[in-house]
Amino acid sequence: MSPVQKTKTAGARQVAFDPEAFLEGAGVGRTLVELKKNQVLFAQGDPADAVFYIQKGSLKLTVVSQRGKEATVALLQQGHFVGESCVAVAERVRMVTATGLTRCTLMRIEREEMVRVLHEEHAFADVFVTFLLARNVRIQEDLVDQLFNSSEKRLARVLLLLANFGKEGKPESVIPKGRPTPQPKRWCCRCPLPPCSACSARSSDRRCCA
Repeated sequence: MSPVQKTKTAGARQVAFDPEAFLEGAGVGRTLVELKKNQVLFAQGDPADAVFYIQKGSLKLTVVSQRGKEATVALLQQGHFVGESCVAVAERVRMVTATGLTRCTLMRIEREEMVRVLHEEHAFADVFVTFLLARNVRIQEDLVDQLFNSSEKRLARVLLLLANFGKEGKPESVIPKGRPTPQPKRWCCRCPLPPCSACSARSSDRRCCA
């Protein structure tokens, strides 16, 4: 190999893969998508052939039962991936519907390109795995909340999550605090019952009540 070829090869190796640039700019297997408010990005039952990265805006994921009942399963915002489960070979169709809550700008990454980059670029794989782990923790929190908390606590948690949705920084704890411990009652020294009216009237007599 000539010195010129060695120099070119060394220069090519120095160019590191930039996950941010990959997710921000269009290229092979990547296209920008503009989504209006309340516009559907993909619907339940559509072919699962691409992953989307939210550059701007927020979306909601909903699912509809056979009886026509709709439920919101997730709220996603800038910096999140949408439709990432299509990377799995088992998922050929969308299990949920993605709808814009605001005007959105997304990067559409074809499934084949997404799989290739995950296999070849460790920096991008780290970004993707970090998102999946955070998403998995959120799903576990939602499951625990559904199984063990009352409807009032679940509602309070949802309202706090919505209040913090889209805000930068670390969100505040959304775990409802328990009720305050009741103060011990004063009991009559002469009987195992609460203070009677006579005892209350004689408040100056300290020997009556403990």
